[in-house]
Amino acid sequence: MRKIASFTVNHDKIVEGIYISRIDGDITTYDMRMRKPNMGDYIDNLTIHSLEHMFATYVRNSEIGSNVIYFGPMGCQTGFYLLVRDEKPEKVLQIVKNVFISIINHNGDMFGNTREECGNYRNLNLESAKLESERYLKILNNAVVTFKYE
Repeated sequence: MRKIASFTVNHDKIVEGIYISRIDGDITTYDMRMRKPNMGDYIDNLTIHSLEHMFATYVRNSEIGSNVIYFGPMGCQTGFYLLVRDEKPEKVLQIVKNVFISIINHNGDMFGNTREECGNYRNLNLESAKLESERYLKILNNAVVTFKYE
């Protein structure tokens, strides 16, 4: 059987950052790597879930919102995938940074925090989402982003 594209990248060489992991026609998949793989420092489920609620809501309400296909966590707990149609990588990067700034500055309730809106609504914490957003935004702001794996 053929390996899927994400299994062809040497995860021991991936560092925290943002990468284009694949392009399928007009859809680009961004690997938002928030932790270095296989190092034992993984994002806990509460933080993943909380960040998913906040980021997905903000990015779908951004200027590229109509072109966002999907945002969701990696099963390995080291980051998220963002799939976007017809947008330049530099614009996506700026929107991603803006979304994290919005999360950090968010005042009010966690998005989708009720029983009717979420299947595990008690497993959400805005402070966890803010802390992870600060951590990753610092990485993005200090990185030379090429969108390519080393």
